[in-house]
Amino acid sequence: MTDTNDAAVYLHGFSRTEQARLMKQARIAESTIFRNIDYTGARHLLEVGSGVGAQTEILLRRFPELHATCVDLSDAQLAAAREHLGGMPHLADRYTLQQADAGDLPFEPRSFDAAFLCWVLEHVPSPARVLSEVRRVLAPGSPVYITEVMNSSFLLDPYSPNVWRYWMAFNDFQHEHGGDPFVGAKLGNLLLAGGYRDVTTELKTFYFDNREPARRKVMIGFWEELLLSAADKLVEAGAVTQEIVDGMRREMHQVQNDPKAVFFYAFVQARAVVY
Repeated sequence: MTDTNDAAVYLHGFSRTEQARLMKQARIAESTIFRNIDYTGARHLLEVGSGVGAQTEILLRRFPELHATCVDLSDAQLAAAREHLGGMPHLADRYTLQQADAGDLPFEPRSFDAAFLCWVLEHVPSPARVLSEVRRVLAPGSPVYITEVMNSSFLLDPYSPNVWRYWMAFNDFQHEHGGDPFVGAKLGNLLLAGGYRDVTTELKTFYFDNREPARRKVMIGFWEELLLSAADKLVEAGAVTQEIVDGMRREMHQVQNDPKAVFFYAFVQARAVVY
């Protein structure tokens, strides 16, 4: 997570539990996120909003020629990244962790030949400013991949009213506090307006039904963890009651064990090039 100085409120917090959830999220989503990502030929990658280093490890494993410069605004996340990546001695010379504001990057123009952003722009008050800074520090011909949320796509069946009330409050809170839970659908326009070229977008999905019951169960369990990461802030703000939180948890467990359950969530990945 990384924000500009007029930062949006980060809904999920920085607890050890949340940091562990981010590690799990990266593992669960890896095959979907990284399908079609190609950094062949790149050597110096900028990862914006690197958080706990979960995506960094995947990037370095999948693209062994890369060196990653990872920036994040949060000291707590950077400390978790140092701990996580420090346990992998074979990666020791292949990354740099640096505290930085994504809207005011401390790098010279043309410092990098690739960039990666994942679940970042939803948390910043000005995605256009961040993309402008990323473009400034990339050399001509550099690819950038951006993966972002599109939260209106979420569907859980059977219908679960407390889950739905909680999800609406979750998105309202993020929007009202400077984030954008629907920014994925806007990536094409943002990149074009920011001067990027060869802009493409791909809709990616987590879609589980009776064809993959084991993976469905895992995803629903993970999604409950994601929702609960915001519970304290939402209750404190009066956005939901504890009764809704408890009802959401009860319904998630019911759906997780329903033999006819459906889980669906779509998000957007954009690719663009700097010229």
